[in-house]
Amino acid sequence: MTARYILSIDEGTTGVTALLFDHEARIQARAYSEFTQHYPRAGWVEHDAEEILMVTLRVIEEALREAGIRAADLEAIGITNQRETTVLWDRKTGKPVGRAIVWQDRRTAPACDELRERGLEERFQARTGLLIDPYFSGTKIQWLLDHEPGLRERARRGEIAFGTIDSWLVYRLSGRKVHVTDYSNASRTLLYNIHDLCWDQELLDLLDIPAAMLPEVMPSSWVYAQTDPEIFPGTKGIPIAGIAGDQQAALFGQACYRPGMAKNTYGTGSFVLLHTGTEPVPSEQRLLTTIAWRIGEDPVEYAQEGAIFVTGAAVQWLRDGLEIIESASESADLAASVVHNDGVYFVPALTGLGAPHWDPYARGLLIGVTRGTTRGHVARAVLESIAYQTRDVLEAMARESGIRLSELRCDGGAALNPMLMQFQADILDSAVVVPETVETTALGAAYLAGLATGFWKDREELAGKWRLRNRYTPQMDGMERERLYRRWHRAVALSKGWARDAD
Repeated sequence: MTARYILSIDEGTTGVTALLFDHEARIQARAYSEFTQHYPRAGWVEHDAEEILMVTLRVIEEALREAGIRAADLEAIGITNQRETTVLWDRKTGKPVGRAIVWQDRRTAPACDELRERGLEERFQARTGLLIDPYFSGTKIQWLLDHEPGLRERARRGEIAFGTIDSWLVYRLSGRKVHVTDYSNASRTLLYNIHDLCWDQELLDLLDIPAAMLPEVMPSSWVYAQTDPEIFPGTKGIPIAGIAGDQQAALFGQACYRPGMAKNTYGTGSFVLLHTGTEPVPSEQRLLTTIAWRIGEDPVEYAQEGAIFVTGAAVQWLRDGLEIIESASESADLAASVVHNDGVYFVPALTGLGAPHWDPYARGLLIGVTRGTTRGHVARAVLESIAYQTRDVLEAMARESGIRLSELRCDGGAALNPMLMQFQADILDSAVVVPETVETTALGAAYLAGLATGFWKDREELAGKWRLRNRYTPQMDGMERERLYRRWHRAVALSKGWARDAD
C-alpha cells in the first residue's frame, strides 16, 4: 500500500506553515513563508486575506515537493489558525471586503470601554466566557460594518460573510462551497454562547451584527468539505477534516486530554491553557473560559486560558525594530552573554497587556537601564518577560482552581531556547517539559483531521505518540526567585494606562 499522510496547515500571525505528518506523527516535510504585516496607524494591525491564501497554496506545494509525494497521497487536511482575526468577504465574488483586522489590533478599545461603561461585561462574560476586549472578533466586525457605507445592509441580505482565518481558508479551498468554523474558534468571537452552543442573538443585537453573515459551527474533528479538484489536480478532492484555533490545537497536540493538564505555547504571543473537562469553569481572576474542542458527536470540552499578547513578537521587535539581532535564534546566545538581568526589565505591552491584567492602554516599558546596560541585558530582559508573564497566568489559575502544576508542557519555537526554558522552570518553581515535536499546534490539527477520517483510532493511541525532548527542573534559590518576580510586578504597574491620554 502507498503510505498516507495528513497535511496540516498552520496559519499563524506572521506566516503560514505546511507540515506533512505520517502515521507515527512524525514530520515528513515542512514549508514556511511569512506574509505582510500592515500597520496603518499606531495600534492597528492588518493582514491581506487573499495574500494569506496565496502563501498557503505555495507552502503546501513546497511541502509536497520536499516529501516527494502527490496530493493524492493525502488522507486529510487539518487547519489551525490565528484566532480572532476577522475577515469579511463577498459571497458572490469570494473576495475580501478590505483587509483583515488582526487579533493584536487595538482600534476598538473605545468601543469596548463604552460596552463596559454600559455595565455589559458581566453579561458577555457569563455567556461567552470572555472579557470585553479589542482582542476578540465581535467589536472588529462591528467596526468594519460601521466604517464601510452600506456594508451592514449587504450583510443583512446575506451577501457578506464573516469568518476567522479557518473559515476563510475552508471557504476558498472548498471552491467557495462551505462556510463553517469549529467550536473552538466560535468561542473566541465574543458572540457565541458556550453554554447553549449557539450564536447569541442578544449579543449580536448589542453589536448590531447580522446573524446572516456568521458561519455554521461544527465539531473540531469532522469532515467539513472536499477540496476543489482544481486546487489539487489529480484528486477528486481531499477531505478537510480538522479545525481548531491555534491554542486549542496545541493543547490537543500536547495530549492534554485529562482535566488538570496544561500547556503553554510560545509563538507571537503565549497562551497557557488548562483542560477543565466537560463543564465550563467561570473565572474570577480575569482568565478566559473557552471551548477546547468537540470530537465528532462527543460532548464539548472546555479549557481555562491565559492569553499573553506579546512574547515571540518582542523577539521580532529586537530583530526588526531595534535591529540588535539578525535572526530570532540569536536572542538566546545574546541573552546568555550576561549572567544576570542587572536590574533591567522589559514589559512587552506592545499591543496592551492580556491576562490577567487586561489593559489595552498599557505600552511597552524598558526600565532599569544604566551606563552598564548592554544589548545582552536587553535581550535577556525580553526573554525573561516571557517567563514572568507565564507565571502571572499560572498564579491566577492556581488561585482559581487550587491546582499548582507539577509540570508545564511547553511548545512553539521558543521552547527550543534552553536559556528561556530553564528560566521558566526557575521562576515557576516547577518542571518544564518540551516534547520531541514542538510544532504541536500543527500536530493537533493533524490529529483532529486523522481522527475524523479513521487515520488514527482514538485519543489513547495519540497520547502514546507524545515523546519527550527535554525536561527542565528548578535550579534557582527561592529568595532570588521571589525578588525577581516582585520587581517584575513593579515594572508592570508602571506600564499600565500609558496610552489612555495619548491624544
